Amino acid sequence: MILEGKVYKYGDNVDTDAIIPARYLSTAEAAVLAAHCMEDIDADFASKVQTGDMIVAGKNFGCGSSREHAPLAIKAAGVSCVIAADFARIFFRNALNIGLPIAQSAEAAAAIANGDKLRVDMAAGIIKNLSKKESYCITPLPAFMQELIAAGGLVPYTKEQLRKGE
Repeated sequence: MILEGKVYKYGDNVDTDAIIPARYLSTAEAAVLAAHCMEDIDADFASKVQTGDMIVAGKNFGCGSSREHAPLAIKAAGVSCVIAADFARIFFRNALNIGLPIAQSAEAAAAIANGDKLRVDMAAGIIKNLSKKESYCITPLPAFMQELIAAGGLVPYTKEQLRKGE
């Protein structure tokens, strides 16, 4: 899977309340969540983000509560990938479960700037910063997790496996 997009850069410890404020948790409607994604730390994010754009952040991205609404809001906003120095464990798993591509690289998180244009090759484990003409390595996700993301998440993946009789 190869992804390309412009970067929205954030710092360390972006928690799930910053990703989708608790006042919007009464719905699981993707369009509503997308409209309020990141609004408490970047009020213009939802109006500026374009399909395919990426979020890059520092350490502990997605910390806080275990709500699945956070990666869902990001995916529904059109974000193609989240790159961070590291992820909170539950956010990491929730992102995979809903089919949101994620990549971990402290080097990339430190070097990439807001507005940079990236190309991410998830299978090869390479992030190319097209703006700075730099490359960064990520550890590719295991094949199973890549298949899960490609299918759109755990539920679509499982349905497909059941349909095939596997």
